[in-house]
Amino acid sequence: MAGAIGVAIHHHHHHISTPLPQFNIKLPAIHSRRSFTMSATPTNNLVVQHTPTSSSGKGCWSEFAGNISGEWDGYGADFTIDGNPIELPENVVPNAYREWEVHVYDWQTQCPTLAQQDNAYAMYKLIKLLPTVGCEADAATRFSVDERIIGGENNMVSSFAYHSSGCYTAVWSTDKSVSSKVLELEHCLIDPSNKESRVRVIQTLGVEGNHKLVWKNIKVFVEQWYGPFRNGEQLGGCAIRNTAFASTQALNGSEILGVWQRLNSKASFQDSCNIIQELVALDGIEKYARDKEGLVLLPNNLWSSVVEIEGGDQICCEVGWLLEAGRAITSKCVFLRNAELKEIIASSETAASNGV
Repeated sequence: MAGAIGVAIHHHHHHISTPLPQFNIKLPAIHSRRSFTMSATPTNNLVVQHTPTSSSGKGCWSEFAGNISGEWDGYGADFTIDGNPIELPENVVPNAYREWEVHVYDWQTQCPTLAQQDNAYAMYKLIKLLPTVGCEADAATRFSVDERIIGGENNMVSSFAYHSSGCYTAVWSTDKSVSSKVLELEHCLIDPSNKESRVRVIQTLGVEGNHKLVWKNIKVFVEQWYGPFRNGEQLGGCAIRNTAFASTQALNGSEILGVWQRLNSKASFQDSCNIIQELVALDGIEKYARDKEGLVLLPNNLWSSVVEIEGGDQICCEVGWLLEAGRAITSKCVFLRNAELKEIIASSETAASNGV
């Protein structure tokens, strides 16, 4: 009775007695839900209303901080650069699944996130939970905890671009050896019509010898907001709204190929010492044709691509989320040939009618 499923990993509501970390962060006020509103009009989903009063980015950051802070629970999975899901390590899969030859691809995850509203400082923890069978577990067992800090004395991010909605793009850099390092490009996209739903797609690239960027793998997290920040002490429980997704149907490429038009917001990092920047709206509508080059189709209506542009002088690393037919949001990191980040661009996209 062999099968290939993304197994659901469930738990009852419970608490884990983990002390809160000693961060100098003001807890945000507890709301029934975050207070931002965002138009679902296709051509205005990601446009930053940049006014003189927020020219320093503080006003936008405060709104961003309120929208990103909280408990985000969901599922995560790793994929090859061909879009194939990668099974969880055998040593973490319960015997019951191994005996029945059931393939497990999805981690249940938590991502408690807290941002300081009056200062460009944020932290989150990615918590992977060991798989269990059904809802019988009395307590969750953490497999790993990966903590990330943006801003402040302990800053870990190389570049960070944010939007008031809670969308952001982060570049994390890790030196693996003297001759090479690894870049993690984290693209966090919020559904404009459902502010409690988001995806995070992480493109992992190696920077080798002569500054050549080599695509390694893809990580995908599909998450829901479950309440104010609690440092991951409480799970979403058996009523978790997400489901395991890694082995579900990938996006149909025909839905995103062809002529599109987009409104862009940009943060420029080339020759800039400011590693944390607001995504600022650009004037005008850009029209372009998306083709199959470098395109990797993923479940949950997601895609990822790494392609050379500008005659090979630049590399564009894009992640997109098709929200509905003919409407998408994307995030892009554009690198120069020497692997230096040039800019980060967030876009709201609509398919051009009849290709014109």
